[in-house]
Amino acid sequence: MGDRRDRRAIDLVSHSSLHTERLGERLGRSTRPNDVFALWGELGAGKTVLARGVASGLGIDPSDISSPTFIIFREHGGGRLPFFHVEAGGVTVIEWPDRAGDALPDDRLDVRLEHIADTKRRVVISATGRRSERFVEELRSSVVGA
Repeated sequence: MGDRRDRRAIDLVSHSSLHTERLGERLGRSTRPNDVFALWGELGAGKTVLARGVASGLGIDPSDISSPTFIIFREHGGGRLPFFHVEAGGVTVIEWPDRAGDALPDDRLDVRLEHIADTKRRVVISATGRRSERFVEELRSSVVGA
């Protein structure tokens, strides 16, 4: 059946920005206070698109979400939990988490996005601790088991 590390990650392919946003929505619907999502990927990989989905899953209008690249920090209200969208270090979504270094929490959900083709992205979602393992297991059940 594979080792424990295999169960702590899920490897998906998103075929469009809408698919990436819907994946974020699933994560947003499952989130609890103080959850942290670290979004890794090059410029244009889909980090902000996924963040819009997380916001939507929290009940926040996704059109209010923009990249924090030049503003460092944005806070969005109006949903069931506050949503903090930060470049580096409610629910916290961190773009460019490599800039946070040791400030990243030990238990977070790492979401790595990479270009496969013009509209296709590889999305690898990994748990870094027990709390974030719940997300991987729920996502595996709802996406892979469907």
